[in-house]
Amino acid sequence: MKIVLVLALAMGAIHAQNLTTTTQRYFASVRRNLESSADAMPAEKYNYRLTDGQMTFGEWLVHSAQRNYADCAILKSETAPTVAALKTKDEVTKALKDSFAYCASAVETADEAKILASPQMTNAFLHIVIHNNEIYGNIVGYLRTSGIVPPSTAGRGAQTKK
Repeated sequence: MKIVLVLALAMGAIHAQNLTTTTQRYFASVRRNLESSADAMPAEKYNYRLTDGQMTFGEWLVHSAQRNYADCAILKSETAPTVAALKTKDEVTKALKDSFAYCASAVETADEAKILASPQMTNAFLHIVIHNNEIYGNIVGYLRTSGIVPPSTAGRGAQTKK
């Protein structure tokens, strides 16, 4: 029920704004936050878990890349590229950034009529924004407990702890 309400509200926001505004406001900001988080976290912290049973910082970013490819492949009417088992900061960061570039190209070529034409298209578009914000919300804790101010906060003038 909660998801239906969120989707309905988000669809109203998309319909009330044009797709370019929605993309700039929501997709571009979560992309910037996740990519900056990947860059800010030291390589030795990519295997860090807040608690047992949670994904590592790196696993969260790989999850984002996998979902980006899956959802944006729907928008592009393509088969989703696969993300291999990645372990190092360089591999994970590259995969994440490549997945966001793939999504950016999907969003740039999409139009409102196409995205609103089917629930599958609509859900894929909303998922790249909503789910990535959920992932960012999770990794903020990893950054803060590592002494790093999250990019969304740092962008407002806060300084990263040393």
